Amino acid sequence: MAGRVARKSIYQRSPAPELSFVLEEATLRRPVGGQMALHRQIEHILELAQLRNVEIQVMPMTRWDHPGTGGRIQVLKFGDGTAVGRMDDEFNGRPVSEPKQLRILELSYGIIRAEAMTARESMAFIEQLLGET
Repeated sequence: MAGRVARKSIYQRSPAPELSFVLEEATLRRPVGGQMALHRQIEHILELAQLRNVEIQVMPMTRWDHPGTGGRIQVLKFGDGTAVGRMDDEFNGRPVSEPKQLRILELSYGIIRAEAMTARESMAFIEQLLGET
């Protein structure tokens, strides 16, 4: 519980970090923990998406061949200009901080974002899913 509260405080920092997520449609449809748990998770996603510093997009299941199919991509950029990133199927899944390696991750994430629904389309889609659960 303490970890959850600590993670939640990240969204309330000042200045708030800019956060961008692309979620696979399949993960929004899979009722792990049951339908009620899925309903609460979708509500929480919509709640987070209302924050000015959070952008959520959905990757439709019809777009099955994109750079994210090999696993998650994470890039963290810090206020001092440094960055670190990782991708499950690149660089043996290890964290990287070399500019060329980070550029590969950023380009991959850019392709994913371009192929996903827009943030507005994604929110409408997630709201529709909420009504179905």
